[in-house]
Amino acid sequence: MKSIFHVDMDAFFVSVEELFDPSLIGKPVVVGGARDQRGVVSAASYAARTFGVHSAMPLRTAAKLCPQAIFVEGHPDRYREYSRKVRTVLEQFTPVVEMASIDEAYLDMTGTERLHGPPLRAAHKLHEEIKKETALNCSIGASRTRLVSKIASDQAKPNGVLWIMPGTEAEFLAPLEIRRIPGVGKVTERNLHTLGIRRIGDLANLDPRFLQEHFGKWGVALAGKARGEDAGGWFESDPGSDDDPKSISHEHTFGEDTADASTLEGVIDRLAEMVADRLRRHRFYARTISLKLRYSDFSTYTRARTLRESTSVDRVIGDTARLLFRSTWKKGLPIRLLGVAVTGLSRDAGQGMLFDDGRWNKTLAAVDELRRKFGPDSVSLARGLKSRFRERTHEAMPNMDAPDQNQE
Repeated sequence: MKSIFHVDMDAFFVSVEELFDPSLIGKPVVVGGARDQRGVVSAASYAARTFGVHSAMPLRTAAKLCPQAIFVEGHPDRYREYSRKVRTVLEQFTPVVEMASIDEAYLDMTGTERLHGPPLRAAHKLHEEIKKETALNCSIGASRTRLVSKIASDQAKPNGVLWIMPGTEAEFLAPLEIRRIPGVGKVTERNLHTLGIRRIGDLANLDPRFLQEHFGKWGVALAGKARGEDAGGWFESDPGSDDDPKSISHEHTFGEDTADASTLEGVIDRLAEMVADRLRRHRFYARTISLKLRYSDFSTYTRARTLRESTSVDRVIGDTARLLFRSTWKKGLPIRLLGVAVTGLSRDAGQGMLFDDGRWNKTLAAVDELRRKFGPDSVSLARGLKSRFRERTHEAMPNMDAPDQNQE
């Protein structure tokens, strides 16, 4: 019988900050930027959440709701470091670990009973080991499916363990609000409410054909989820079956909207450097380069170009992104946000990368080593020097060891 764990670190960014500054413990803390800065909340301590502060909320709104909150810019490198520490512990319990994001993971614990005992005992053992090795709290959900385990870990928060015994999945899910189902957003929730469906149990009692009629394939998946099944999209795969990133991206929101072309193109080059650095750390090459552009009125445009050959070179990614920018930007209109992303990832470099860009290999290896030793801002493309900025902390911040979730 399958045994799947979902491990979710509690208030991860805040908890890491507290390790380095114990004076923050027990206080309302907001990670993501300054109280008067543009941008959104990446994480909030439980003390701040009691005031209504939550992730993805504008920082300025959080400051109004909780004026006494302590606002922290965040330290992405620290979060990645502790994410790797957590993964090291997880891999001591099972070789099948899938990092769903920087602060959560799925474990296939099937067949590990002789080593770690039955699910509940193993979950408590893992819970204690994570605390011992990282000094961080986590919540663990355990069941036969990914979906139920994820919901269970959420119900176990903070710092708890919840095992859903085989055969009791539907009973556990029935009283929960439908928004507890992963993938059910505000629009779907509103549509379900209009049909009189408010609890997962309401959903489970419906004929699947009714749901298919109203929601298509997603309705069929919803019916399966309501029964506790791994139905629909990502939940149909086994943990660890595809742990490679599908995309890598970085974005920057300007403190003030700008229409200065040199500043904008400098930021694009800086974003390209950050993306290329992560490509090389993953030992990946990308075929498709994308640019995201957001104006002051929040209208957003995304453009992409597929290269003849895959690459992991800053210059190639930057040049392509700037060409996309020049063909998209309505010159003179102030811009709020820029983003650079790469997709079509593979382990193999094309012939163009091997030969045309081969001369870059030694240089890039030296640059990467300097950045690791002296920091990410120690070496930069010339065009990006005047547009330096610190990496923002995002709720689903890119993890060097996990699929990239930093997409909008």
